[in-house]
Amino acid sequence: MTENETRVLVVEDEPTIARAVADRLAAEGFAVEVAGDGPSAVERARGYRPHLIVLDVMLPGFDGLEVCRRVQAERPVPVLMLTARDDETDLLVGLGVGADDYVTKPFSMRELVARIRAVLRRVERPAIDAADGPVRLGGLEVDQRARRVRRDGREVHLTPTEFDLLACFLRNRGAVLTRAVLLEQVWDWADASGTRVVDSHVKALRRKLGQGLIRTVHGVGYSMEAAP
Repeated sequence: MTENETRVLVVEDEPTIARAVADRLAAEGFAVEVAGDGPSAVERARGYRPHLIVLDVMLPGFDGLEVCRRVQAERPVPVLMLTARDDETDLLVGLGVGADDYVTKPFSMRELVARIRAVLRRVERPAIDAADGPVRLGGLEVDQRARRVRRDGREVHLTPTEFDLLACFLRNRGAVLTRAVLLEQVWDWADASGTRVVDSHVKALRRKLGQGLIRTVHGVGYSMEAAP
């Protein structure tokens, strides 16, 4: 998929910011549409079927968290949230409802474009060697080709980044992975400034797949048990 085939939906109620983001993404080769409130964002996501959504938290109608919930319930799509402040609670809630990454306002367009490309690379790359077929560990079954997960026979909805994080743990079963390593391998981040992102996504995986799947190694990081 080339960039001019990549559809991005920008959801932002400030016209100046929305136009600036849309213009920069269009200049970078992306196809872009804009929505200015919660209800129209959900409707445009349904019709436009974007490959990625840039989503402001504060919106009229209903907020970006509710937009994310509704969109993810219909179809998994990568979401990069724009937050007005670096508030830990807001960030964790946003990541908890299915956002893949976040950028805090004010932000540079260069940083935004870099984050968008990093999210898209994660979605497009194979998480596990598809030639190996489905991976089964205890009651967990992961279909690499379809990017689908079942737990005890029931399908589990994971966001693209949650799936990539799970795949990283599967590739490194039994090994202790630091947050910095997880940020590099899953998020393509070269620094360790996003530890809250890692912790929030691990929490989401535990909630969806069971508390015993991923072990916390205090002061180091996380490890997937060999046979959950």
